[in-house]
Parts: sequence; C-alpha cells; structure tokens
Amino acid sequence: MKPTTIVLSIAMLAVAAPAMADWQPDKPLEFVVGAGPGGGTDQFGRALQLIIEKYKLVDVPVVVSNKPGGAGAETFVYGKMSGGDPHKLLFGNNNAWLLPLKAKVGYAMDELTPIAAMAGDEFILWVKGDAPYDTPAELIEASKTSGPFTMGGTQSKDGDQILTEMIMEKSGAKFTYVPFKSGSEAAAQLAGGHIVANTNNPSENVGQWKAGAVKPLCVFDSSRMTDTTKVTETMAWSDIPTCAESGLDIVDYLLPRTIFVAGKLTADQLGFYEKLLTEAREKPEWQDYIARTGQTDVFLTGTDFQGLIERDADTSRVLFERKGWLVE
Repeated sequence: MKPTTIVLSIAMLAVAAPAMADWQPDKPLEFVVGAGPGGGTDQFGRALQLIIEKYKLVDVPVVVSNKPGGAGAETFVYGKMSGGDPHKLLFGNNNAWLLPLKAKVGYAMDELTPIAAMAGDEFILWVKGDAPYDTPAELIEASKTSGPFTMGGTQSKDGDQILTEMIMEKSGAKFTYVPFKSGSEAAAQLAGGHIVANTNNPSENVGQWKAGAVKPLCVFDSSRMTDTTKVTETMAWSDIPTCAESGLDIVDYLLPRTIFVAGKLTADQLGFYEKLLTEAREKPEWQDYIARTGQTDVFLTGTDFQGLIERDADTSRVLFERKGWLVE
C-alpha cells in the first residue's frame, strides 16, 4: 500500500460467505449514525434501513438515529453505554479506529465488534461553480499567492482534514481547514461561497453540482470513476480527471462505510448480521445507491475487515505522529 493511501485497496474487495444464523432480534434495530443528517454516513445507514424494511428482511422495525458529537465518538460511546446491546448497529467509517489514536474518547477499539465494510467512497476536490479555477494546479497556485484559502470538511482530524494536510504537504498549497458537522454542511458552505473548496464525497456535493453551484476539479483515485451517466449537461462522473493525472500526486484515497456493534457478539449474532447485510446488498436498491452516490461496492467481513482496520490504523498513525495529532 502506498504511503499516501488511507483506506482501501481494490484487491482486498472479496465477498465473504455469511455464516448461518439462528439468533433473531427481538426488539427494534437501531442504526446509530456517527454523522449529521444528509452526510455520506447518514445516507449509508438510511439506504440500508429502506432496503431492509421494504423487503421485510427482519421482523422488527428499524430506526435511524444521528449521534455525530465528538467527530462520531458519541455513536461508539453510546453503543458501549448501552451495555453492548446487539440491537444497536453503529455506522461510521474509519473514524471508529482513528478516533482513539488522536483523542481521549470513551471507548477502545477492543470494545467494538467489526461487522462489515460495505462501500468505498471517493473523495473529490470541489470549488464553487463560478470559481476561476478549472484545475487543481490553478487552485493551488492561487492559494499560494492569495491564501490561505478556506477548505471545508466533515469533523476535525478526520478524513477531510487528513486529505487537506496531504494536499498541502504534496503541493505547498495554503489552506485553513474549517470543520463542519457533516458533508452536507460543507456542501452548503461551498455553494454559498463561505469557503473556497471542499473534499466532499460524490453524494455530498452532487445536488449542488447538478444545480451548477459547485464543480469538481479532480478525484483522489488511481483511475477515473466509471459511471458515464451525465450528471450535468456536459459532465459525468467518468469525466472528472484523477488528481494524479492533474499533477496532484495523491491516489487511492477512499473512505470505507463501516458497521460495528459494541461488546462481543455470539457467533449466531454475527452470522445473523452478515446474512442480513448480504441479502440487503443483493437488492437492486443497493446497486442504485452505489451508483447514485458514486461509490465502489465493497463487502468485507471477518479477517478481511480486521486486516483493513489494522493496515489503515498503522498508516494513519505515521501521519498523526508527524502532525502531532497522536493522543498522549
């Protein structure tokens, strides 16, 4: 894995066979989302909720609650304080294992059971629709002479800020990072001209892109996105150049959409959730969600998911130490 890689290598995307399950939930399932309404993690949780309820994949109601406090730590602490209730699924991304590295939070990774990583979300460098920058190089050069420019993102010392720091290290760009509660907030701030740029995931800025309020400069991946459906009159996701081909050498920066449960699950409980999520991702609505949000379809469980966690934590620890972010 390259030193600048935060999360996901496509070679790892193997589908695990779900275990047989005898356990069944006997009260409502709560999908606890570690981000504000409208952001990518929120859309992830609600997409699964709609599929599970539409196809009656469980015999109990499914409710979604948002607990974005502490950069998402509130969600995992809530799970822990609920006594490890297996009916509470905790939705996040790599914040689950990065938060304990950079802050004193009320949980430890060994108090969580990894269930699955189900999507890999791209990061795109966006500017206002009428901005005078059409390439990353133009934005970066302007930031050096007229900056620092404001770069918005979700939470602090999280994926967006990590990427912002990497951009500055690689290019010499001058940005001041401004954290918001969710990607939807960062999108609104950019569309309104209150910040100069953001690194939102596709789903978080697509509405503003369709309306012409923002425009993409490049995608942080080793290859262009594959969806050729026109989003605007002139551009599809596949028309966005990679940042590397645009001269900004950061590739393979993807965000995993992840699910955990606090406490230790029995084999039957873990098998139930693997089977439930396997069934959900086989529905056409899941593929619609993946296409609509411009994500990579992923399903990692068990040792595959644990390996992802360990590799990403090791890579991130190096960056955090360099930036002075590691918790004492």
